[in-house]
Amino acid sequence: MSQITFTDRVVAITGAGRGLGREHALDLARRGAAVVVNDLGGTGAGSGSSTSAADEVVAEIRAAGGRAVANYDSVSTRAGGRAVTECAMDSFGRLDAVVNNAGFLRNKVFEDLEDAELDDIVDVHLKAAFYVTQPAYRVMQSQGYGRIVFTSSASGAFGSPEQTNYGAAKAGLLGLTNCLAWEGHRHGVLVNAVLPTAAGTRLTKEMSQEWFDEMVGPLPLDTGILAPAQDPSYVTPLVVYLASEQNTATRGFYSATGGRFAKVVTAVTHGWFGPLERPATAEEIAGHFTEIESDEQGYYLPQSVIDESRPVLAHRLQQPGPASVGA
Repeated sequence: MSQITFTDRVVAITGAGRGLGREHALDLARRGAAVVVNDLGGTGAGSGSSTSAADEVVAEIRAAGGRAVANYDSVSTRAGGRAVTECAMDSFGRLDAVVNNAGFLRNKVFEDLEDAELDDIVDVHLKAAFYVTQPAYRVMQSQGYGRIVFTSSASGAFGSPEQTNYGAAKAGLLGLTNCLAWEGHRHGVLVNAVLPTAAGTRLTKEMSQEWFDEMVGPLPLDTGILAPAQDPSYVTPLVVYLASEQNTATRGFYSATGGRFAKVVTAVTHGWFGPLERPATAEEIAGHFTEIESDEQGYYLPQSVIDESRPVLAHRLQQPGPASVGA
C-alpha cells in the first residue's frame, strides 16, 4: 500500500482551529500539505471571534516543520468564503483541496425555532459551503485537478430531534455534493461528503442530554467500549483519503462512526406501479403502501435524477398499451 502524501499540494480547511478541523489540518500538514487554517474563533454556539484558535494550529504545524497560514474570515459571507481561496493563492500559488468543516449548533425544539437560529445555521453550514467552494472550484477547473470534501451529518441523513435547522442545512450539503460532483468530474474535480461522529468536540457539547438519552435508549452492549474511537482523530483518515490524489471516488457520502467507515446510499424501493391510463387514487396508494415501503424486493440505487426513471421506463416498456408504442 503506497503512502498517501500531499507534497506540493495546498489544502484549505474551514473551522480548522479546533476539533475535527484541527485534526485534519495537522494530519494533512504531516503528509506534506501546505494548509490554510481558517477559523473565526467563535464558540460552539457561534458567538464571538478570536484569532487564537487558528494561530495555535498554524504554530503547531510550523513547529513541526510544516507549512501553514491562518485565515480568520467568517465563511458565512461571500467575501469571507472568497478570502479563503485568495489566502491560498497569495500564500502558496495554488489550491488543490478544500475541506468544508466550519460550523456550530443552535439546538432548539422545532416549535420554538426562530429566524436567527435558522438563518445562522443555514449560513454557516450550507451557504458557507457555496461561498468557500465556488471560488476554489474555479481555481481547480483551471488546474484540471481538485478535491472537495463537505462535512455533512447523520442528523441530515437520518434525523435528530432539536436539530431541524442543523439537519436541514446538513442534508442540503448532500444535495450539493450530488450535483457538483456531476459538474466537477469532467474537470478532474472530485466531490464527496463525510458524515462524522466524534465526541468531545464543541458541537457535541451543545447537544442536550435529554434527547440523546431518548435516541439511544437501551443498548445491548456497553457503549463505553466505543469511547476511544469517538475522538476526532478517528474521522480524519477518511477526510485525508478523500482529499488525496489517490482517491478516485466522487459523489459519495461516507460515514465515520466509532472507527467504522461506510458508504451511505440513497436508494429507491422497487415500489408499486399504478395504472397508466389514469392517475392512481389515494385509496390505491393506501392499499399498496406496504408494497411502496417494502424492501422485500430489494433496492435500486439511482446514479442521477434521470437514472431514477430507468427502471420505471423498463417496466412500462414490457407492458402492452401506451407505454410500448414506438418502443
